[in-house]
Amino acid sequence: MWWIVVIVLAFLIPEILSTVLDSRLARAVAARIESRGVEPVDGGMTDRVKYLEAEVDRLSQEVQRLHEESDFLQRLLAERPPADPGARLSPGDPGD
Repeated sequence: MWWIVVIVLAFLIPEILSTVLDSRLARAVAARIESRGVEPVDGGMTDRVKYLEAEVDRLSQEVQRLHEESDFLQRLLAERPPADPGARLSPGDPGD
C-alpha cells in the first residue's frame, strides 16, 4: 500500500516544484541572488528597469485573463445548440 503513496508523491513533485518556484517569494529570492553580483548603475536606469519589469508582469496577467476569457467563449460556442436553418423571425422581431 505504501508504494501507491510513493507513486502519487512522485507525480506531485513536479507540480509542487513549479508552484513553489513560480511564487513571489521564489522570484524575490532569485532577484536578491541576481542583484548580489551586479554593480549598481545610475538610478534612472534602475527605476526604468523596475518599471519595465512591472509592466511586463501586468501585461502577462492581462494576456492570461484574455486567454481565460477566450477559453470561456469557446466553451460557450461549443455548447450552443445548432441553429435551426428552417426557423425564421416573425415580422415583429428585430433582426438582420
